[in-house]
Amino acid sequence: MNPIRHLVPLFAFATSALAQYIAPPPPRPFPGFANEKLRAENVYMSAWDIGASYRLRSEDKRGAGFTDAGSNWDFSQRPVDDTDNHYLLSRLMPRVAYTGKRVAFTIEARASSSLGDERFNATAPGKGLAENDAGLDLHQAFVYVGNHKEFPVSLKIGRQELACGDQRLVGHFRWNNNARTFDALKVRWQNPVFGVDLFTGGVVYNDSRNLNRANSQDHFSGAYFNFPTLLKNEITEAYLFARNVERGIATDNWNGVPAPFRFPGAQDTYTAGLRVKSKPNAYDPFDYTLEVMYQFGNRTVVSPATAPAAALAALRLDHRAMAVVTQAGYTWTESTRQPRLALIYSYGSGDRSATDPKSGTFQNLFPTNHLFYGYMDLSSLQNLHDIRVAATIKPTPTSIIALEGHSHFLSRTTDFWYNVAGVPRNFTGAAVGSGSGYRLNPAYSRHVGNELDLVAAWTFRPYAQIEAAVCRYFRGDYIKQSLATVGSKNASYVYLQLTLNL
Repeated sequence: MNPIRHLVPLFAFATSALAQYIAPPPPRPFPGFANEKLRAENVYMSAWDIGASYRLRSEDKRGAGFTDAGSNWDFSQRPVDDTDNHYLLSRLMPRVAYTGKRVAFTIEARASSSLGDERFNATAPGKGLAENDAGLDLHQAFVYVGNHKEFPVSLKIGRQELACGDQRLVGHFRWNNNARTFDALKVRWQNPVFGVDLFTGGVVYNDSRNLNRANSQDHFSGAYFNFPTLLKNEITEAYLFARNVERGIATDNWNGVPAPFRFPGAQDTYTAGLRVKSKPNAYDPFDYTLEVMYQFGNRTVVSPATAPAAALAALRLDHRAMAVVTQAGYTWTESTRQPRLALIYSYGSGDRSATDPKSGTFQNLFPTNHLFYGYMDLSSLQNLHDIRVAATIKPTPTSIIALEGHSHFLSRTTDFWYNVAGVPRNFTGAAVGSGSGYRLNPAYSRHVGNELDLVAAWTFRPYAQIEAAVCRYFRGDYIKQSLATVGSKNASYVYLQLTLNL
């Protein structure tokens, strides 16, 4: 395993094996301009990785734009609810890394900026734009010690990305302009029978006014196992994750660390899972994946903005939830264009009742949701049924086109529709019969809507790729009923992205 090149992917989608759309590789391996020159002059420079990635993306959202109106009013027709948003995102990530026989390290910075984005909240100093981290900040800085060819144990310590399985629960979220890292310690044990990654640490929160850092009261730990020889034709993995957030995180000013967009309420939740996936070409043109996840523990659902510390301490709900993902795919391998068709079903459980003293909403943890539930990023794996059909074709070895359709249903209308960050829509006014907008109402339809996505990418130079998408969301009866008093409309999303490996 090369710990450096594994963690610095060339393009955003290259790390997800389950996503139907994967951006094409360059026509030839390209390490970057500086690396290519230095390695040509000195063969010993191959141990070094000196370069940068740069990404520029223009996004246009109509009807559901994550604007200052908030996701509560996505699809609203009220003139006061500005649901359109057009902005330009840019991200520069320079890096210096070294890979030796037993020791390696990576230092990677990140400068993220957004122009014209309406998501700025001027009343929340320190938060800044949702995808703007101002000047140059530290994205990764870790040391890796070990060589699994010589010894079964390795160690990685420092600020690092975590990506487990297909990133449905734990991912680096590089699609986002800020991406995601953890201040963590990870130990890996590997032998011919099994391997396991043991890690503990905390997610890094973005602070556009100060150096990004983790909060000492927000803990995330896990054990991720892989069994390469357990089944002949399958990749078999099992895991246990723990999210432990202390009560004081809501009352002590975050130890100086600003609150993120999604407030992590006090909780002790645990996620156990099993993932079985067919190995490449094990069943000729057919492939499949099955992943089952079960959660237990306790959590609070009290809003920290309105509840006193005593309430936060007392109101813990017993948490029991689950999620299931199944996939079946077929690839016409004999064709040079490699057409592929896949059917994917994703389920995340929902809560039975707002008055039930138990919590049944599956918690999505730290995922890369953009890969799975529609490119418009309207949903997460919480209280959701997602039926997805995906077709891809490669017109040339360096280009790909994907057409996908999603049909979204709520698992329970006694629970919320959660946005891509796991935040419930209309959290503060959700009682049955109150106000307008999304609310808990058992009489509503469970059908949220249907999404159609057309995505394409072309790697036109060894160091450059262009990517574009056109998406449309057709509202279902749940949205129509939720916004009946103000009227609703369909939504659209278009983006154009340029990625450079420098």
